Amino acid sequence: MDSSNLTTLSEEETSGSEDQHQHQQQQQQQPGSAFASVPIRPPTPSSLQKYAPLDWSAYFDREDDIRIKDTENVFHVYMAGTEGPVVFCLHGGGYSGLSFALAASIIKEKARVVAMDMRGHGKSSVENELDLSIETMCDDVVAVVKEMYGDSPPAIVLVGHSMGGSVAVHVAAKKSLPSLAGLIVVDVVEGTAMASLIHMQKILSSRMQHFSSIEKAIEWSIKGGSLRNVDSARVSIPATLKYDDSKKCYTHRARLVETEQYWRGWYEGLSEKYLSCTAPKLLLLAGTDRLDRALTIGQMQGKFQMVVVRHTGHAIQEDVPEEFATLVLNFISRNRIGPHGVEIPGLRRPFQPQP
Repeated sequence: MDSSNLTTLSEEETSGSEDQHQHQQQQQQQPGSAFASVPIRPPTPSSLQKYAPLDWSAYFDREDDIRIKDTENVFHVYMAGTEGPVVFCLHGGGYSGLSFALAASIIKEKARVVAMDMRGHGKSSVENELDLSIETMCDDVVAVVKEMYGDSPPAIVLVGHSMGGSVAVHVAAKKSLPSLAGLIVVDVVEGTAMASLIHMQKILSSRMQHFSSIEKAIEWSIKGGSLRNVDSARVSIPATLKYDDSKKCYTHRARLVETEQYWRGWYEGLSEKYLSCTAPKLLLLAGTDRLDRALTIGQMQGKFQMVVVRHTGHAIQEDVPEEFATLVLNFISRNRIGPHGVEIPGLRRPFQPQP
């Protein structure tokens, strides 16, 4: 090492460091205060880092806008995977298609994933964002599938969470998708949903409405308990917000408070419709207390598969995405659902000559 590049300390700096050393020794010799035994907290990442948004492209492969013919409606979808049946995901009220992001990154290894932003949510743009009637939302889903796949859609496993679960059940019950091969409903049951409607307006109006930053909204979703997985919140929450120029802050994208007239229609008669669906069915619940009488009887009769997912909140797909993805893939495997429907070993599909 070249000593010429080294600088020497001045006498003032040297004496200053000696004085500081003596002062530290004196402090160590002094009797400690009542707070002296409190350990120094290790540095933690700031909330800006811990709750910083994550880009969807790390989980989905691509995004697209699906324009519905003869309307002004454009539905945003996120897609992943290239093979297998299509796991078509419908999110709950106030969420977005990115609610399924972390699970999609796992499911896409063995199946295709499409997650749609419902009307009035995410990046979708429609003529009437407040028309969240069950009939309109069902028509939206059928129209998007039609635009994406034409008259020869692949096998579809319809997955719906909460409000999206209700839409999935109604679409399946109407037999609107001829290639429907499976139905997975996530934490929505008629009995508990109907009972909670009287509290819904109060819950929505009492939640935090304005956020100074996206990071603050993500932090609120975790600390408030609506989501339990920080990484999922960092991906999904930004799409549930919009910036209010007049108030210079972020607020909720979906105007759910103004759609109360449609809520009862989402859930009324849902259990019987679910049981009437002929496709293989899986019901994922966050607790057994959610089962109503009709579903309890149906489950005892073996009309559908039910799994209670422990240690999770309402958004099962976000809170435990690995377990959720495994349950979806096991459902597909157990029911032998391939890209063209149920596949029976040894039975080859008939040859179809090209026109």
